[in-house]
Order: sequence, then structure tokens, then C-alpha cells
Amino acid sequence: MDLSMDNQKKTPSRRECEEAIHRILITEILQNGKNDRFKGAVDFMKYFESLYPAGQALTKQVQRAVKAMDMPRDKDGYFIADKTHAQADQDRELTRVMNRTDAEITDMGTAEMVFLSCDESYLDYLYQLIGESDTLSGKYITMLRTNNGIIFFTDNRNSLESVLNNLING
Repeated sequence: MDLSMDNQKKTPSRRECEEAIHRILITEILQNGKNDRFKGAVDFMKYFESLYPAGQALTKQVQRAVKAMDMPRDKDGYFIADKTHAQADQDRELTRVMNRTDAEITDMGTAEMVFLSCDESYLDYLYQLIGESDTLSGKYITMLRTNNGIIFFTDNRNSLESVLNNLING
């Protein structure tokens, strides 16, 4: 047996190329937060050529692997390795709607909770009335309907409790 043949690296299988490409992209995302280097098979060639003899067979195998992986792309054309096409489509729709509705994150770190319990048979109606109330407007950040009442998140617990008590005691 000729040892020089054993030491010579062969062209990787398509599956090996896919696994390496996936590792490269995941590493890129972990290190940089996103992929902003890899758009096509040619962008992976430096890596593969450092491990295997350069040539047309290697290039074709990497191209086949990229095609077989069928990865979605971001708006700039870079591969998205950690999502399916369906996930990427969902994310694009979420982005579109969030931008259209001026969505923003509200810090709830300082918010306090107030729980208003009530008879469940009136809960939906009470929830609607509170949501439409000018008196309670601005007194809470958000409210959640529960099975036996309403949870409010507020920046000013005393003010909200005072208004709610005044309404309860009429």
C-alpha cells in the first residue's frame, strides 16, 4: 500500500461540505451577531482550499452543497443559516408590521403589578370598559385579563390604586 496516497486529501462529500458550511455560518453568527461575509459558494472556497486540493471537483462539490442546503437569504443577499425559509418569511412579515405600527420595546423593569379581582361573569365587559376609560388612560402601561380578574402593570402603583379605589367605592 502506498502511504503517499493515504496522506493525500480527497475531495469532501457533499454532506461533509454541507456540515462544514453550516459550522462556518453558525460560527460567523456567534462571533459577529450575523452573517455578513457569505453570499455564495465562492465565499467558502478559501476554507475548503485550505483543507483540500483546489480544483474544479472541489468547487463543484461546494456549489452542490450550497444548493442542496437551500438556505434563505437576508435583504442584502447573505445566507441565513439558523432559519428555514418559512421562519425567514415570518420574520420579514413581523419586521414589516412592527415598522408599520411604530412598535417599540417598553422597559417593564420598574413596573409594578396591581391585581383587580372581580366576578368572572363580568370580566370581559369590565376589561373593555377599563380599556376605553379616559379616567384610567395613562395610569397603567398594560393590562392582562386573567381567569378571575385583571393584572395591571404600572409605573405609578399608588395613583392607579387610588383611581381604582375611587371607582370601586363610587
